[in-house]
Amino acid sequence: MIPESFADMMRWSPEGTQWLNGLPGLVKDQCDRWDLRICGQAAHGSNAIVFPVSRGMDKFALRLTRPGPEVADEIRALMFWDGHGTVRLFDADARRGATLLEWLSSRESLNDVAVSEAMAQLGRMMRHLAVPGADFAPATGAVAASRAESLEREWDLLGQPFDPAVIAEAMHVSQSLSAARSNLAVNGDLHSENVLRAEREDWLTVDPRLLHGDIEYDLGNVLWTRLDEMPSAADIVRCFDIVVTEARLERDRARNWAVFRTVDYWLWGLSHGLTEDPPRCGRLFAALMT
Repeated sequence: MIPESFADMMRWSPEGTQWLNGLPGLVKDQCDRWDLRICGQAAHGSNAIVFPVSRGMDKFALRLTRPGPEVADEIRALMFWDGHGTVRLFDADARRGATLLEWLSSRESLNDVAVSEAMAQLGRMMRHLAVPGADFAPATGAVAASRAESLEREWDLLGQPFDPAVIAEAMHVSQSLSAARSNLAVNGDLHSENVLRAEREDWLTVDPRLLHGDIEYDLGNVLWTRLDEMPSAADIVRCFDIVVTEARLERDRARNWAVFRTVDYWLWGLSHGLTEDPPRCGRLFAALMT
């Protein structure tokens, strides 16, 4: 019932192993609670497993992940958008890490389409999700201000791993980003793998993270998750421009957000021992500065 590929990812920590050991019982119990029957093979990402389930003639997706604050955040985000550009939520149990979601028959994501097409669709999705924001959600400006306070210190602690001009540029743009220019809903985890082919709408977002403020906030994430398919700086700038055009963004502000978030992630990746993403961040930063 549990794919070995998912089990391997969960076993990297004692907490993950403990949760994995209890997962078969959790699946059965959750199916009993919600009157569900498993009707197909499980699929998974890096931290969640999804079972196709049915109740009578209706089909759903039972998603289970390790309980934590992120689960409650995702539930609030899905409740807020209520199917507008996102997968629809039918039931949830944050304490157990369980959500009952709209069934998407296709497993195709934007990762499966050409990078230019994906960038265009991600730009349209950014604008589609930009309904009037929720004041209870974190503000993009507050996130930028909070991170700016620690960027230089982290850079020093890591042994100043890249040119001082890079950290200086991130600090410079953060001054304007700390005051958002809008109060729109923002998905703070938007990338190709999290947008799936659907029927109710052509594409729907899964695993959203709700913020409010500038929708340019996650443009860096949109780009660096597909950067290996952009072999030159010109390719990166072209994809950047596609997103800016389709999402109807202010280009300079979009560039500033992408710069700031790229440097932020660059430092985070180095501090967590990542070896592939930091060089990607370096390429993206250099292209954005051309």
